[in-house]
Amino acid sequence: MQNFSDTLGQVFQAILANKLRSFLTMFGIAWGVGSLLVLVGLGEGFRSGQHKQLATFGNDVVLMWDGTIPALANQHTGMRPYQFTPGDEAAVRALPEVRAVTGFLQRNDLYEVSAYANSSGQVMGVEPNFAALRFVPIAEGRFFDAADLAERRRVVVLGAKNATVLFPGRPLLGESITINDIRFTIVGRVDTISRGNNDRDNQSVYIPLTTMQELFAMKGDNVAQDAMSSIQYQPATKGDTTAAVPAVHRVIAERHGFDPSLTDAFEEWDTIQEEHMIGAIFNAMDIFLGGVGIVTLALGAVGIINIMLVSVTERTREIGILKAIGATKSAILAQFFWEGLLLTAVSGMIGIAVSAGGMWVLQQLLTGKVPGFDPPRLVPWSAALALICLVLCGVAAGLYPASKAAALDPIEALRRE
Repeated sequence: MQNFSDTLGQVFQAILANKLRSFLTMFGIAWGVGSLLVLVGLGEGFRSGQHKQLATFGNDVVLMWDGTIPALANQHTGMRPYQFTPGDEAAVRALPEVRAVTGFLQRNDLYEVSAYANSSGQVMGVEPNFAALRFVPIAEGRFFDAADLAERRRVVVLGAKNATVLFPGRPLLGESITINDIRFTIVGRVDTISRGNNDRDNQSVYIPLTTMQELFAMKGDNVAQDAMSSIQYQPATKGDTTAAVPAVHRVIAERHGFDPSLTDAFEEWDTIQEEHMIGAIFNAMDIFLGGVGIVTLALGAVGIINIMLVSVTERTREIGILKAIGATKSAILAQFFWEGLLLTAVSGMIGIAVSAGGMWVLQQLLTGKVPGFDPPRLVPWSAALALICLVLCGVAAGLYPASKAAALDPIEALRRE
């Protein structure tokens, strides 16, 4: 009776007897597996990159800016502008649908001067919780606290690029700059906020909101002294704005005298909805790319089945001799089954190893180099899917040709040339 090692020996002999054919067959399977893993990895790289890009704007936040009220829906003539006030912020903060809210005032026409250089980055009057809602990583020093706001202190936190421009290669904590000739003490510096070529936030200068409203109030006719540029908030339910957005619209509309159904009156960006939309797009992309990879893998499996059937035909006389000298159907079945399974398994593992290695190299070379995109990475579920497909393909590629070989009549097989 033939043991398993003898069967494997015959399998290897059959594979080595047709080196080129075996190589091309294995290449097809390896290419299919690699395609599946790389295509899904690319989709996940885009998803991860976009998630990181959105995270630099804020943490689960909806951004609202001053708007204009149309006389009628979808009418863009005779629109009445309105500005947010601390009263609006307080009304939004009181909503049960909102868990956190912050407001800020922004000016782009102010000038900052240090002992070494001058700059004209945007100046933002913010509240202490601004750094919690938005992405403001402090590199050194501190951000503002409640005392800074209550006492209208003249303190400033510099963005990364502004800090480099105003204090090139020099310490800055405790130093002073002037903003439109008014002196401020530096208490902190923000780390780089990476958004590709958009480095506007790196040029920002932050001061307490109350100080901003006192010294650099918003300009314009019929504009309140304490007017703000924006109100930004987080919904009570993390990742879900379905209740928060209508509630905020209702409050703002009531306070400024217009119908909340006039959506044109609101200037806002819902980063949560944006992330959900991006997630849906990349889920569809994963399904599509995974489907393409599976089809490619299936074509490789069909190739192996075809090659194994050709092998059965070529080795008909050999099968007849084996049966004539006492080889059982199970022995013939095992030989061809393990040959197909081995070809599939080895080539599949090569495909996984090569694609994983290639993606690792890309991660080392490209991580952080392309804004909004992470290099492809090996996704565990795609690797598991590839392994399952390999098992199915291997069984199909081995079992069907093997059953054909085992069913051959030895007398008829010996008659064939």
